[in-house]
Amino acid sequence: MTDQQPQGGVPDPAPADTVPPSVPVQPNQLHLLSRREFMTLLIGGGATLVLAATLAEPLNTFAREIAQRQPEGHGENSGLHWVMVIDLSKCIGCDYCVWACQATNDTADDMRWNIRVDDETAQGDTFHVTRPCLHCNHAPCVEVCPVAATYHRADGLVVMDYDKCIGCRYCQTACPYGARSFNWTERSDVNPRAPEWGTPEVSRRPRGVVEKCTFCIHRIDAGLAQGLMPGVDEEATPACVNVCPVTARFFGNINNPNSTVSRIIASRPTIRLREDLGTEPNVYYIPPEGLV
Repeated sequence: MTDQQPQGGVPDPAPADTVPPSVPVQPNQLHLLSRREFMTLLIGGGATLVLAATLAEPLNTFAREIAQRQPEGHGENSGLHWVMVIDLSKCIGCDYCVWACQATNDTADDMRWNIRVDDETAQGDTFHVTRPCLHCNHAPCVEVCPVAATYHRADGLVVMDYDKCIGCRYCQTACPYGARSFNWTERSDVNPRAPEWGTPEVSRRPRGVVEKCTFCIHRIDAGLAQGLMPGVDEEATPACVNVCPVTARFFGNINNPNSTVSRIIASRPTIRLREDLGTEPNVYYIPPEGLV
């Protein structure tokens, strides 16, 4: 189950095979703990023993197991790779994109998936930067997750399986952009931006998981199923892009050279946040005059 279906019944796991201590564990015998299994062991056996059992195997062994279990997304040959372009020279700091994201994805004020901060050029001119999840091609959050609860889809999206998330917060620590939030409590609040800025389109995430921007994955997948194109048809496009009053945000398939995002990136100077880290974000910024 992925971001668009954050909560649901999880069947009781079948009893795992017992491996004598003297027999080395082979990669194909590994069992990645589900959220329910982890919490059962945590309560019954103590957190230290659980973490030791979960993390004892070499990371490359986990990587092999994760690769075998990751969902296929839209497939390697789909030709789809989603990116967002944000024009900082146009952005007026209205926060419409922040509020539309809150309403659509049902987030609280202290757990916004899309945030805005102000900065200045060398000349002292103020500009506004909005930061969703950057859906990095080399995402540190994916590399550290011990249970494959966050993973890459073939279409470039970094997504969450909330049923698998064990709340270890490794991904939150590893993200260099601060794009992830931990859900400490079961929410009972009223969405502060609905219905003025939209109606919640996804279920609230359960207590004890890390959540983040999804590029409105539920719209992307539902739109494609109906023959709509994200970035072209509003119903299939992230809410933050649709609501921008000055057309400072664009979304689309970078693998299509004729898409709006491809033509912008090919013809305009763009930057990505902390490119020195090698994360290769899928969010491109058009800098304001005087920034570069």
